[in-house]
Amino acid sequence: TTALCLEWLDAQSLKGLDVLDFGCGSGILAIAALLLGAKQAVGTDIDVQAIEASRDNAGRNGIDPARFPIYLPADLPPQPADVVVANILAGPLVALAPQITSLVNLGGRLALSGVLAEQADEVRAAYQDAFALDPTAVKDGWVRISGVRR
Repeated sequence: TTALCLEWLDAQSLKGLDVLDFGCGSGILAIAALLLGAKQAVGTDIDVQAIEASRDNAGRNGIDPARFPIYLPADLPPQPADVVVANILAGPLVALAPQITSLVNLGGRLALSGVLAEQADEVRAAYQDAFALDPTAVKDGWVRISGVRR
């Protein structure tokens, strides 16, 4: 699922854009976005250890901490981003759809993964009203759902 998101990020024009990595884990997607030209990548995760791992990995990749602020969800500023990636699980993606949607600028792009192929329809349904969704990308039984905020 990380590979699906990395492929998607690599295909985007990120230069000068703000990116949000929702459920940042090790920080790989945010770090990749910064290395691909994003102006800033904000990370959020429910796991304090994941936040520390993200900070460590950013340092190893020479990322200025000012370009990669990381927050617990309760502390995340409600500032929408141009690009949002969320590589978490289907259940949280559905439950958090209103919050995640509110964090994507109008005309901004979203990529969701961590979703099994058989869960794709449920996740797509949670986002289809607010996004013009692309065809679902499938790899080894996992999917990536992406689209543009309307």
